[in-house]
Amino acid sequence: MRGAVRGSAPVPLSVLDLVTVGSGSTAMRALETSVALARLAERRGFHRHWVAEHHSMPGVASSSPAVILAHLAAHTRRIRLGSGGVMLPNHAPLVIAEQFGTLEAMAPGRVDLGLGRAPGTDGATAAALRRTDRLREGAVGSPLLERSRELGEGFPQQLAELVRFLDDDFPDGHPYSRIHAVPGPVQGPNGRPPVWLLGSSGFSAQLAGELGLPFAFAHHFSARNTIPALDLYRESFRPSALLDAPYALIGVSAFASEDEREARREVLTGALSMIRLRTGRPGLVPTPEEAEAYPFSDVERDFADGWLANVVYGTPGEVRAGLDDLQKRTGADELMITSNVHGAEAKLRSYALIADAYGLPDAD
Repeated sequence: MRGAVRGSAPVPLSVLDLVTVGSGSTAMRALETSVALARLAERRGFHRHWVAEHHSMPGVASSSPAVILAHLAAHTRRIRLGSGGVMLPNHAPLVIAEQFGTLEAMAPGRVDLGLGRAPGTDGATAAALRRTDRLREGAVGSPLLERSRELGEGFPQQLAELVRFLDDDFPDGHPYSRIHAVPGPVQGPNGRPPVWLLGSSGFSAQLAGELGLPFAFAHHFSARNTIPALDLYRESFRPSALLDAPYALIGVSAFASEDEREARREVLTGALSMIRLRTGRPGLVPTPEEAEAYPFSDVERDFADGWLANVVYGTPGEVRAGLDDLQKRTGADELMITSNVHGAEAKLRSYALIADAYGLPDAD
C-alpha cells in the first residue's frame, strides 16, 4: 500500500483524475484521456491513479468510479487503481463490497477503496441519489458502533458494515451472517482492497486515526484545513493490522507548462469552472480563450485569485519547487496530483513534465 519514492521526488507521487469534460469535447473523449493518463502514470512511475465520484456535474464524467476503474484495470498492469473516493452514504455497503471485490479479482493487489461521506454533488441531486440519515443495523457487534453513537452520525456505522462485508465476518446470529459479498472471502482465500478515509475537515481525519486507516486529505479545495486535519489524524492514530504508523496523502492541484503564461491560462479554466459551480451554473470546463475573455466581477476575481493561490502551476521547475515546499510544510507521505484543465493534450503534457522535473523513469 505504501508507495516507493522514485527519482528525486520527496515522497511517492500519484494521480487524482476527475475525468474532466472540456467545452467542445465529450464524455467519451474524457474517458479515453483517463486511459491515456493511467498508462502515462504507470509508465512514468506514479504510484496510484484514483478517480472520484461526482454527480450532476457536466464538467466531469466520473459518476461511476467502479465502472471506470474496471476499464482502467483492463488497460494497465502495475499501477494501483482506486477511488478518491466512493461516497459511502450514496450506496448500500454490500454493493460497494461487491463492486470492489470484483475489482480486486480483476486486478489483484492493486486496488484501493477510498471512502468519503459527502454527497459529491448538490442537495437536490443528493436527494435523487436516495441518501438517508438512517443508521444501519449492520455494525452490530463492531467497535465502530459506540463511536458512531458518540458522534451522532451514520457514517462510522456504514463503514463498519462495509468492512464486515469485505471481511465476511458478521458474527453468528447476526441478520447478515448468511449474506456474502461476492467476489469475496466466501469463495476462497484472496486479498481485499485496503480502505482509506477521505476528508476535507477533521471528522474523517480523527476517525481514520482512531481506526488505524490511511487518510487522504483534499488540500486542493480545502487548503486552510490541511495542517489541522493532518495533525488531528496523527494525534488520533492507533496502530492497526493495516498500518503500524500514520500514512497520509494530500490531493494537490498542479499544472506544468514550458511557458509560465500558458500555465496561468490553463489553470484559470479550473478557477472559472469552480466559480460557475459555486454559483449554481455548472458546465463543461471552459477553454483558455473562454476563461481569458470572461468578465469576472470583483467578487469572482477575488475568488479566482484565492483559488489559484492553492494551485501549484508554472514551469516544471516552479511546480517542482512548489510541490516540494508543500510536502515539507504538511509532512504528507504522498502527493496526489490533480490537473483539472480543459484540454487532454495539455493535461497529459503537464504530468509528463512533472515526471521529468523529478527524474522519474520512463518504462518505455
